[in-house]
Amino acid sequence: MKTTVNNAVYAELGARWYDADDDPIALLRAEAALRNPWIASTIERELGPGPRRVLDLGCGGGFLANYLAARGFAVTGVDSAVESLAVAAAHDGTGRVTYRPGDATALDVPAGSFDAVCAMDLLEHVEEPARLVAEAARVLVPGGLFFFYTFNRTLRAWLLAVKGVEWFVNNTPRHMHVLRLFIKPRELAAMCRARGLTVEELRGARPRLDRAFLALLRTGSVPRNFRFVFTPSLATGYLGWARARQVS
Repeated sequence: MKTTVNNAVYAELGARWYDADDDPIALLRAEAALRNPWIASTIERELGPGPRRVLDLGCGGGFLANYLAARGFAVTGVDSAVESLAVAAAHDGTGRVTYRPGDATALDVPAGSFDAVCAMDLLEHVEEPARLVAEAARVLVPGGLFFFYTFNRTLRAWLLAVKGVEWFVNNTPRHMHVLRLFIKPRELAAMCRARGLTVEELRGARPRLDRAFLALLRTGSVPRNFRFVFTPSLATGYLGWARARQVS
């Protein structure tokens, strides 16, 4: 019998999305602090100025969507958990993000609706990630950008992202991540190619090894100054972006 990933935990977080340090959601906040500026600057660099339309799939509590809105993007956030959407909307300082419930693998969105689509910490939470990639490609404009962050299916990723979090972070639920759903970079690149997306950049991410990291190991809580950094290694978590095929 296959082990299924525990996605229900996100709907139960409530205020803990932003307030909890004794919870793995604090690691997600730290990851977002690294990724969000990189995503925004990449969109601006590759697509130029303007109020670009961005779709944040599996937006959760709005860490990315609200950041991008504050940077001036026109953002839509989609998530299957209406409870998370309520938290995200409450933390939208601009009041401009459109939050809507939905299935990231079967969107009720016309083709070519967005300049960029983001799937952060989402691909490893669905049983058919290729369907999600296909939907991202469908709703992108020609030349649009698809951003992703997920975990590599390696022993190191299992030890660090699964067992390490269970061992060292308080209140970690069982099966928050499941190794069989992790995706090798070459597999994700193939999913993208099948839908006319070309992966342009890949980079790894890992915790910064400093006093905050040691404090986490000692206490089980994630300090507010805990940080992630980019790394050349893709052996654990990795992020990147792909470009949709241009119309000739």
